[in-house]
Amino acid sequence: MRSSIPALLVILAAAVTGNAGTIHGKVTGAKGQSVVYIEAIPGKTFPAPTQHVVMDQKGLMFMPHIVVVQKGGIVDFKNEDSVEHNVFWSSINGNRGMGHNMGTWPHGQSRSFTFTNAGVVPLLCNVHPDMAGYIVVAPTPYYAITDKSGVYKIDNVPNGTYKLTAWNEGGKIHTHTVSVTVSGDASADIPMGR
Repeated sequence: MRSSIPALLVILAAAVTGNAGTIHGKVTGAKGQSVVYIEAIPGKTFPAPTQHVVMDQKGLMFMPHIVVVQKGGIVDFKNEDSVEHNVFWSSINGNRGMGHNMGTWPHGQSRSFTFTNAGVVPLLCNVHPDMAGYIVVAPTPYYAITDKSGVYKIDNVPNGTYKLTAWNEGGKIHTHTVSVTVSGDASADIPMGR
């Protein structure tokens, strides 16, 4: 009886993961890191994540340069520098009505913001105009930041056919969407136009 328990656990694990797969591939035609995400899972909504994402201000830079948060998630903006910093964005996905200014705060303090709209948030500091960073608010929990060569991997994606979007800050075209069908392991390279 005891030896059948590990076998049963393997069967249960296979059953649980049998309806989910992995998407992997490469974003081409773009320099640096990109963000890749699934636009929607038909018939599913996702609760806001409970874990906060952190965007530091350190060495007169936003660090990391790009962060991803799921829609409804909270970003904590920390000031690690010995000078005051400000965080503002003029739009989300080009919609100027969603612009916001977090104000200015000194070293050691932080401020938080809940992002309820999906899209790209270009961050700036009005105290230090050379500072720039990005938050990509993903519409689903299925997203990844590529490595510098453009390679990405998204795990535990439910089987189905989806729109997969890549965003990159450079080039004339910042986003590109392809269709991907997930049934176990799926590969999807995403060409970015220039």
